[in-house]
Amino acid sequence: MLALAVALSACTPSREPAPTAAPGETAGAGVAQRPGPEPASPPVASLSPAMPGSPSPTSPIVVPADAVYVCVSATGGAPQQTTIEFAPNVGELCRRHPEMGPCQYEREVCRRSGGRVYAADGKEITRQTEAEYDKKVMRVRLKAN
Repeated sequence: MLALAVALSACTPSREPAPTAAPGETAGAGVAQRPGPEPASPPVASLSPAMPGSPSPTSPIVVPADAVYVCVSATGGAPQQTTIEFAPNVGELCRRHPEMGPCQYEREVCRRSGGRVYAADGKEITRQTEAEYDKKVMRVRLKAN
């Protein structure tokens, strides 16, 4: 039983904090994730009720004016907001067509690190929302197993 428990724990992915970029690394990048502003400015939207099993941050979401998405994750028990910034042309694409691949990829990076994604209007983009986006573009996902 002990060997089985060790084998299973080795197979589960660890939750890492959402990656953020250093100021010098984002010069020519199409996407950058930077720590969000402190909640001292007026909030754009409040967090929705927590889903079962997810962290329940208590601070409001602060979305910068030019941001498309904010990743909210619990780090050490305190919520941390990370702004997902895109290059101007990619950001405009994501504003008009959130179902596109680069936008979806960055939202998934946030979720893999244990975070929740919120749009600029304060609505959470859940996996159910992603499924609706996939229906819209008739995307088919093939899985190995």
